[in-house]
Amino acid sequence: MAGSVRASGGGFPVAAAVRGLGAFWTAGRRVERAAYAAGAALIASGLLHLVVFAVDGGPWTGPVSWRKPVTFGLSFGLTLVTIAWVGAFVRLGDRARNAILGVFAADCVAEVSLITLQAWRRVPSHFNEETAFDTVVTRMLAAGGGVLVVTLAVLAVAAFRRDEDAAPSMRLAVRSGFAALMLALASGAAMIARGVATVRSGDQRAAYHVVAALKPAHFVTMHAILVLPLLAWLLTFTALPEARRVRAVALASGAYWAVAALVIAVSAIRFAAA
Repeated sequence: MAGSVRASGGGFPVAAAVRGLGAFWTAGRRVERAAYAAGAALIASGLLHLVVFAVDGGPWTGPVSWRKPVTFGLSFGLTLVTIAWVGAFVRLGDRARNAILGVFAADCVAEVSLITLQAWRRVPSHFNEETAFDTVVTRMLAAGGGVLVVTLAVLAVAAFRRDEDAAPSMRLAVRSGFAALMLALASGAAMIARGVATVRSGDQRAAYHVVAALKPAHFVTMHAILVLPLLAWLLTFTALPEARRVRAVALASGAYWAVAALVIAVSAIRFAAA
């Protein structure tokens, strides 16, 4: 696998790890490089809107703020880069990989673009049915969320198929990360469903309060797919044998899931009471 190098001993080989990261670009498939580039552009957009917020001011919280293009740009960009990278460790045919990553990347760009557009229009991006155009945007964002669920679910299923080529430690990390990601998608779907129902009951402002209760659970489960495979990959640059790397990843996964379970429980209680 490109980007993986066994350590020869001594301290952690930072230079080798940096070269390994570069190898994911130079040796990556065309669709992976395109996804990396799109993800980097979304991250840049998020950072740019952080500057816009610093210059323009205004509230950071609430349904209409520069926070949304900042956080969604950074989050979607990081997630897109992560999925393209982690997908390299999942056994897939070239045609399936191109389709899944291509659709996922396009959907990420569309979601962030619509959210950013609404921020510049100074109107809410989600649960906003004030005008015909705003309703179309809201429904497109919801449909885009459905596309994200389908593409990531397909990748998750592929990750759990038998693959003798992947190192056991990386296989464990990827599977644990995807399992957590499925919970993130479930919480996202719950937020959308509850928010839409609240809006249709006639209380748009309450919708934003209700969905906020699940945001911590959504966040912590969303990024296990980066943290755990990254740990497994970094361990390949150490002198640890594979058996010890598996134990290290298992320990990290257990700790991550313990924290996630606590956050999910608290979020679920608040969501039910909202």
